[in-house]
Amino acid sequence: MKLYDAPFAPSPRRVRMFLAEKGISVPTETVDIAAGETQTPAFARINPVGELPVLELDDGTRLTESLAICRYFEALHPTPPLMGTSAAERAQLEALALQIMFRIYVPTTQAFRHGHRFWEGRITQVPAYAELARAQVLAEWQRIDGLLADREFLGGAQFSYVDIVAYTTLDFGKPSGIRVLAEQTRLARWQAAIAARPSAKA
Repeated sequence: MKLYDAPFAPSPRRVRMFLAEKGISVPTETVDIAAGETQTPAFARINPVGELPVLELDDGTRLTESLAICRYFEALHPTPPLMGTSAAERAQLEALALQIMFRIYVPTTQAFRHGHRFWEGRITQVPAYAELARAQVLAEWQRIDGLLADREFLGGAQFSYVDIVAYTTLDFGKPSGIRVLAEQTRLARWQAAIAARPSAKA
C-alpha cells in the first residue's frame, strides 16, 4: 500500500490527518504539484484526473478522492469511529462534510486560483471571481461560527472527519486572506482545539 502525497495540498492532508487519528501508518510518495508532476503522462497513468491524493493498494488498485480514501480506512479500521456509528449519524456527518466541501472548500480553491500570484501565467485568472469566492467563504465561516454555539466539534460532542475537512480547508484559505475574524470566537476556539491535536501536524 502507498499514498501518493503532497505536503502542502489540503486534500492529501485530510487523509494524513485521518490516518494519524486512526493510528495508521502508510508509506507515502511525494508528488510535486508546483513542478507540474501531477500533469505528466506518467502521473496520468496513476490518476487520469491529475489530482492528489491517490491510494495504491497492494493488488495495484488505486483509490482517489480524499473522502473516499478516508471511508475506505474507516471500513477497515472502525475504531476510533470518525464517520459515525449509526445510520443517522453517518448521514448527518456526510451532509456536513459535503456542505463544507461544496460551499467552502471549492470556492476557497477558486479564490486561491484566481487571486494568488502562484497561478499567474498558469491559468487565466479572473480577480473579480476570486473576490466573489472569498466573500462567499467568509460568509460560510460566519455560519459555521454560529453552528459551534451549542457544540464542541462540528458534528457534535465527538471529533469526526468533518472537523478534519473543515480544519484543512480553513488553513488552506490563509494564502487568500481567509482567516478567522476577531468576532468569530467560537470558530477560533474550535480551530485552536483542532490545531492542538497531534494529527494537525501530520
